[in-house]
Amino acid sequence: MTGPARPCAGHRWAVVGGGMLGLTLARRLRERGHAVTLYEAAPHLGGLASAWRLGDVVWDRHYHVTLLSDAFTRGALAGLGLEEQMRWVETRTGYYSDGRLASVSNTVEFLRLPGLRLVDKLRLGGTILLGSRLRDWRRLEEVPVADWLTRWSGRRTFERFWLPLLRSKLGESYRDASAAFIWATIQRLYAARRTGLKKEMFGYVPGGYARVLERYGEALAEAGVRVELASPVEQVGSEGGELVVRPAGGAPGRYDRVVVTANAHLASRMCPQLSADERDRLDGVRYQGLVCASLLLERPLADHYLTYITDDVPFTAVVEMSAFVDPDQFGGRTLVYLPKYVAPDDPFLSCSDDEVRERFLPALAAMYPGFSADDVLAFGVSRVREVFPVPTLGYSRRVPPVRTSVPGLFLVTSAHIVNGTLNVDETVGLAERAIDTLDPPDLPAPAEGAAAARP
Repeated sequence: MTGPARPCAGHRWAVVGGGMLGLTLARRLRERGHAVTLYEAAPHLGGLASAWRLGDVVWDRHYHVTLLSDAFTRGALAGLGLEEQMRWVETRTGYYSDGRLASVSNTVEFLRLPGLRLVDKLRLGGTILLGSRLRDWRRLEEVPVADWLTRWSGRRTFERFWLPLLRSKLGESYRDASAAFIWATIQRLYAARRTGLKKEMFGYVPGGYARVLERYGEALAEAGVRVELASPVEQVGSEGGELVVRPAGGAPGRYDRVVVTANAHLASRMCPQLSADERDRLDGVRYQGLVCASLLLERPLADHYLTYITDDVPFTAVVEMSAFVDPDQFGGRTLVYLPKYVAPDDPFLSCSDDEVRERFLPALAAMYPGFSADDVLAFGVSRVREVFPVPTLGYSRRVPPVRTSVPGLFLVTSAHIVNGTLNVDETVGLAERAIDTLDPPDLPAPAEGAAAARP
């Protein structure tokens, strides 16, 4: 925690969702003196940032990285006493195109980028530089991302470089996405350079998010936050001047204020008293899903933390975590993620682990001739149907407000990230920006004795 929590003289709050968004809000509300109960559907904290076991290794279910410029994440880790333990590493980047793997970790290597002419590379570099200097993201939100990239990079560079990357992340939804999507990606990667650093360093906490979430749980317990795990909330509604949270199989809880951090579609179903307009806005958010394979390998692949892919390969990228994290964290082995972003109704989400393995491993062997399926010590697949909203044209105008038409009910979800890309820093930052809307500094305290949450 960033400081001692005040006595519970404030309102009774419920936070629905125990991902990094809900954890940050619960922490901040408790620090402001409110009684807080946190509901999480899973038997553990973390949401998309949760950890799991792969073979004999416990690490993140999905790949995460902290940049030096990720001020919100670093602030959260500092409040947990973990920032000083972070390890910072300069990483290398790969690029796979036309059946060739190349390194693009510096300017010289970038100029050797395969598949593009020199003029294409110069226009590509100019587009990235332009994106790093633009500040008015709202204007970009009105421009299709394909049009903007074609205008500045040229048709050839768009078709050979940008289009495969857009399709790998957004599928055919790229046609409806705005240029704010690519702007947000460039902005995050170039944030450190705006502060005077010549390169961006990547950081991690030893033990990964398993350690971060363990400490978060300890800190909330120390502060007096009540945490209800394995408690999926079925409904939130107003009854008799209070808000009632109804978890499946559990006793309902009564509160003065409730904030729901579930994704937009789930929030719409969970809160039936929202207005028709609010529910239409939530239901209208278009999501992308994810199938992410994790491989524990006997030996490294190519020592690139992230390899972008423009060829027709069944996964989006290769994330070699042990090229960034000390392999000692994995018992001296190599940890690799193979993500594939898909639409929520894509049949691939229903494929078994064996089917994913049969599709992914031959493609990985084609990219890395030294790799063999015999190198795989453990293989696991995480599937999430709704991971991040597609930033469609004019998206920010259609997002429902945080304060809803139901008195005391608030929504703070990933759908409210309107000018960024979904990552831990954006999630924590969303919570930090929303806290004064949830709990204005001049909000009157309830009558004495009304603070304790009643079952």
